Amino acid sequence: MEPITIRYCFTMEDGSREEFNLRIDPRKIELITEKPEDLPIWTDLGFHQCPNCPLSNQTHPNCLIAVSLVSIVKGFEGLISYNKVHVDVESEGRLVSQDTTVQRGVSALMGLMIATSGCPHTAFFKPMARFHQPMASRDETIYRATSSYLMAQYFKKNDGLKADFEFEGLKKIYNNMRTVNIAIAKRLRAASETDSSVNAIILLDVYTQALPLVIEESLARIRHLFAPYFGENTL
Repeated sequence: MEPITIRYCFTMEDGSREEFNLRIDPRKIELITEKPEDLPIWTDLGFHQCPNCPLSNQTHPNCLIAVSLVSIVKGFEGLISYNKVHVDVESEGRLVSQDTTVQRGVSALMGLMIATSGCPHTAFFKPMARFHQPMASRDETIYRATSSYLMAQYFKKNDGLKADFEFEGLKKIYNNMRTVNIAIAKRLRAASETDSSVNAIILLDVYTQALPLVIEESLARIRHLFAPYFGENTL
């Protein structure tokens, strides 16, 4: 199987550009990258290591998420989070373009790279990474996250495992990600003199905080879309 390719192109207000050509293993849904020889100290596993990290220095001397973010930190060093930018995202014959801020554009790219970094805590987001939707809104993210989780429960039930349709497991996944995001933000503060990368992870964390709290409320707002499944009249 050929690698999945996703290209992010950022065009700054001064006309300069930053491109990120991601290649993702289609089976593992993990980034295919060559590890740099000289990784910065902020990528060391023990540097602001997540309190819930299941990895050890013996097997993983570097944080998998941090390693995946090195190119982002280098690419956006010197830019402020609220700087305007035009973002083009090309994948599988589809082009998504948006005029936005550096913070929001980097956050979309960062979310994809974190999900495909190989970190055990982010592995649950691989289905969403496979069907990546750049710059998704909060409601779109909640819909995609809950839909992905319920699909996993379908497969678990078919395999004779206990399925969770109350989203308790999903809430735990996102609570774990809160811990991860806080630690990654500390790494990025040490890595960069500007706030673009730090604010991008903070923006991701806003969704991480919100989802466990608003699942029921947000899903109730879109219940009417599924009225035909209940034999209800939508006219």
